[in-house]
Amino acid sequence: MVYDCQLMSSIMINRCCFPNRFCKIPYYGGHIPYFHIPMLTVFVVLGTCIAVQLGTYPDWMFFCCFVGIFMFYCAHWQTYVSGTLRFGIIDVTEVQIFIISMYLLAAIGGTAFWQSMIPVLNIQVKIIPALFTLLGAVFSCTNYFRVIFTGGMGKNGSTIAGTSVLSPSFHIGVVITLALMIYKKSSVQLFEKHPCLYVLAFGFVSAKLTNRLVVAHMTKSEMHRYDLAFTGPALLFLNQYFNSFINEYCLLWVALVLSAFDLVRYCVSVCNQIATHLNIRVFSIQPPSPSRVQTDGRNHH
Repeated sequence: MVYDCQLMSSIMINRCCFPNRFCKIPYYGGHIPYFHIPMLTVFVVLGTCIAVQLGTYPDWMFFCCFVGIFMFYCAHWQTYVSGTLRFGIIDVTEVQIFIISMYLLAAIGGTAFWQSMIPVLNIQVKIIPALFTLLGAVFSCTNYFRVIFTGGMGKNGSTIAGTSVLSPSFHIGVVITLALMIYKKSSVQLFEKHPCLYVLAFGFVSAKLTNRLVVAHMTKSEMHRYDLAFTGPALLFLNQYFNSFINEYCLLWVALVLSAFDLVRYCVSVCNQIATHLNIRVFSIQPPSPSRVQTDGRNHH
């Protein structure tokens, strides 16, 4: 919690003191609580799509969910390249205000509000948040890739680990490509019928990869291409390649369990490594030594 407070304090100081909101925030080696943020991003994006009833437009829902995952990954991709965590004009705070507004409108207007038609445009109100998401994604990704393609702080413009600035693109590219292919090629409309399960299954994968990218930045190490997180999506892809001889719905549950288990295993492993290095306990409480117990007993009497 100390490291979490240090990071939040650094964010607040930089945002309050610098109008252009460009700040350099250090990653602390013991910043263990960060591991839940990538998964929370998936839940927030999915919850917003549910609130505005975007499920009636599967393509828009797919876009909004996975573009949120992609932009969060890109934010740490540019940090991995430049060594600096940057905040743009439209960033986390603005997105949170936008999402809160969606929830308030859903609570006040109910389902009828999002299903109502806009007279001139002849589209439902629920499409407006999706269009704003599209515009925000274009704006943010333009800034992200401007930083990425400008060159990193490593040798010859490489990342802080000395690797190519495009090396992190492989991981998120594989996830989104497989998600799109499986969505479009499914014979049982897997995404249309089970959108929440689908997004969560791939969300666990993206959360694992984003955490790996954060750790790679903290340790200035390379991101290896192979990862167990690809197992679930690969099973779904291979099953479709062989004419879906296994029930896709059941296999989607298998992919979700495998991805969730791999994410938890990775986070626990990293936390244990940090705890061992700092000689602290994370998942257990150290029992008091016998001498201290005897001393406390005498003081009590």
